[in-house]
Amino acid sequence: MSRAFTHPRIRTGIGQDSHRFLPEDSTKPCVIGGLIFEGVPGLSADSDGDVVLHAICNALTSVTHIPILGGIAIELCHKHGITDSSVYLEKALDTLGKQHIEHIALTIEGKRPRLQARNLEMRLKVANLVRLDVDQVGITATSGDGLTDFGCGEGLQCFCILTTVELS
Repeated sequence: MSRAFTHPRIRTGIGQDSHRFLPEDSTKPCVIGGLIFEGVPGLSADSDGDVVLHAICNALTSVTHIPILGGIAIELCHKHGITDSSVYLEKALDTLGKQHIEHIALTIEGKRPRLQARNLEMRLKVANLVRLDVDQVGITATSGDGLTDFGCGEGLQCFCILTTVELS
């Protein structure tokens, strides 16, 4: 059933991603929100394992219905050796059509690394990647108080809620 809309179509996407840390002696960098965090092993993934950018990609999939991580990113990674999640995010943004992101809210769960000191830097990086103003990106972090594997320091988990509006 198709309806004629006289007002902008607003959509909400929800995305989640999680990865375990590699062993402590790993040389793979830990990338979170497009930033490298020293003193923490990288995340176990074919890509850089950036849970923030992956959660945004999954939220975009829930808006566009086009599988980014389960489709486009796998091809880019396995066929072309591209492991930078910002490339996957760029492809996800290309699927939006007339939809425009208005706001992104992210919650990162993990015992380590401590993220608060770099919150603004991460918001700026994410905003730049998705072409938003920094005030349109919110990031919170929680340790999880040891209630999950993430809260016990075994990995990181990120949830994303994003709002889009259709531009005419």
